[in-house]
Amino acid sequence: MLSPATVAVLADVGVSTGSMLRTAGLPEDLFLDRQVALTAEQFYRCWLAVEEISGDPALGVSLAEQAHAETFQPIVFAALCSPDLRRAAERLAAYKRLLGPLQLIVETEGDGLRVTVRWPSAPVPPPGFLGYELLVPVALARLGTRSRVSPLRVTLPDPPQGAAATAYRNYLGTPVVAGPEPTVAFTALDARRPFLTADTEMWQVFGPELRRRLADLEQRESTAGRVRAALLELLPAGQCGAAAVARRLAISVRTLQRRLAAEQTTFQEVLERTRHALARHYLARSGITVTEIALLLGYDEPSSFYRAFHQWSGTTPQQARGLLA
Repeated sequence: MLSPATVAVLADVGVSTGSMLRTAGLPEDLFLDRQVALTAEQFYRCWLAVEEISGDPALGVSLAEQAHAETFQPIVFAALCSPDLRRAAERLAAYKRLLGPLQLIVETEGDGLRVTVRWPSAPVPPPGFLGYELLVPVALARLGTRSRVSPLRVTLPDPPQGAAATAYRNYLGTPVVAGPEPTVAFTALDARRPFLTADTEMWQVFGPELRRRLADLEQRESTAGRVRAALLELLPAGQCGAAAVARRLAISVRTLQRRLAAEQTTFQEVLERTRHALARHYLARSGITVTEIALLLGYDEPSSFYRAFHQWSGTTPQQARGLLA
């Protein structure tokens, strides 16, 4: 979902909406609507179009540097009402689905905070967009605290190179390094640093409306889609059972099975489809070993992953990696 503020955001980086939409192959009157709904593939085309038109190798950094409260979606503005970065990240994660298919996983790392970005296996987001998603919590922390918060660590499967790498390092205060998932980590001090923008009364205005929108979205989503989204979070932690997914969706296992049956599928079928799609996604990234992929998919032993992958595709993970490279 794109708001009318997108026009102002593009103007900040010197790109007109008309040129972006023409380059992306989309109707030029698209922003006549109050809220613009795009497929993931259309949105990624828009991102690549802005990169092409601007000629900016570090577009995400430029957008983060231009971040203003008035150009944020209501979800991000509501996060600024939080008491600190930890609570702001949790609010972003809770309502991120209202903006698109990306998910934010907020976890404790020691006494600090770690935010991981996850997305459906296809279409694959542009690397620059994933980089920008990691900059959002940093920009949010700096706006909220009015201090130059720098993360402890930032990882991307495809880190920026050359001039883009320098721009990211200058903005973040730390280099972006290679890692299996897009992740940004903060110290405990920065996670707890008070937001000067904290506003309980404003959150009481935003909160009920965001919860209503999320409830409407969940009613429209299929159960299979919700199961898949839950598995994307649970599989790397080794949780792949129906009971764990049912707990995440706040329903009983029996209700979960009944709803999936009504959609003419089963939990095992959704699990296998999700694992297969994720396996192909990870295999396309040479920096992740087959053993690591097996763990990310919730398998206790690499041999179990080998057998399952052969059943899905009729080939081995190494052979598939050669074709996907």
